[in-house]
Amino acid sequence: MSSDVAEIEKVLQVYFDGLYEGDTRKLGQAFHPAAHLYSAGADGKAADLPRADWFKSVESRPSGKARGSERRDRIVSIDFSGPATAFAKVECQLPPRYFTDYLTLLKADGRWQVISKAFHVVTKE
Repeated sequence: MSSDVAEIEKVLQVYFDGLYEGDTRKLGQAFHPAAHLYSAGADGKAADLPRADWFKSVESRPSGKARGSERRDRIVSIDFSGPATAFAKVECQLPPRYFTDYLTLLKADGRWQVISKAFHVVTKE
């Protein structure tokens, strides 16, 4: 199990780097092609964003790195429910937005990848 923890930590670091750098190639390494992102919209309804649509959004905005934003990435917890299923809670930021992400990971084809992300965002001006 300790090697799985280390493997998931590596996936999460690739996610953090890809998010900060605005690098969808890195994000594509961390997120399974069938991954979706979920959040509660301002209207209180569930929003479902496929990975490809999220990548378009990432590519269209200035990255945290390009803006010189401070990084504060943190793995809060990693929990396993079996040898091929895990859950990670992480925190990251793209000021003025601060995220808490709940990432479901699957070990498929011999490697860990994020299959879904549910997130909460707080905007601070």
